[in-house]
Amino acid sequence: MPTLTFLQTLLGGASGSLVGFSLGLVGGGGSILAVPLLVYLVGVPAPHLAIGTSAVAVAANAALGLAGHARAGTVRWPCASVFAAAGVVGAFLGSALGRRVDGQALLAAFAVLMLVVAFLMLRRREAGAERQVRLSRANAPALLGTGLAVGALSGFFGIGGGFLIVPGLVLATGMPMLQAIGTSLVAVAAFGATTAATYAAAGLVDWTLAAVFVAGGLLGSQLGARAACGLAQRRGALTRLFAGLIVLVAAYMLARSLGLGG
Repeated sequence: MPTLTFLQTLLGGASGSLVGFSLGLVGGGGSILAVPLLVYLVGVPAPHLAIGTSAVAVAANAALGLAGHARAGTVRWPCASVFAAAGVVGAFLGSALGRRVDGQALLAAFAVLMLVVAFLMLRRREAGAERQVRLSRANAPALLGTGLAVGALSGFFGIGGGFLIVPGLVLATGMPMLQAIGTSLVAVAAFGATTAATYAAAGLVDWTLAAVFVAGGLLGSQLGARAACGLAQRRGALTRLFAGLIVLVAAYMLARSLGLGG
């Protein structure tokens, strides 16, 4: 692995802070932000190396964000455990397949998927923030099936999966947005760790850069979790923010992967 320059170290730390903030705020944006930041800002030359490195950093930053949401009581642990367990299986299979696909093609396909997710989120009606969701016989099958599917997509695209996990949890259980965000971080950490392990085994992780990202995410994740609790008081605000961020990043990634960004 090439040695990081001082500028790359600074940019990596700043990028980690942004990723951590996004994870704490909306439960997503980890690898969606980390991969393009690593490739286009920090200067990682290979998309697969960026994906593997981001998976390590996102898994760690998700754990940091989870701590803040757990203290706020917005994590539904039983639902998260079922969803994450099914998703880990899917992530393992998906990541094995994703490494065989061209890196630029992966980025373009991922951008299209993000736009579809944003559209579905904006069409959905927001549940009441005080509604408490519990694991039951009624929602357990949906959690297992959705977790498996989201995990497979997460592993295939080399992402922590928050932008897919949050809608998946809402679809399977009907839980409010803030609870879905907090709960999703359990699965983000699990999926990211699974994907990171497969990429690390193939030598596709820059451990120094991953450490810099994690260090930058320490502050960002805590600030993001606090901001999410504040925004949850405004009905629909988190959903609109979540979808808007997806659209912006997807448009940029699609333009760059298709050679439209110069």
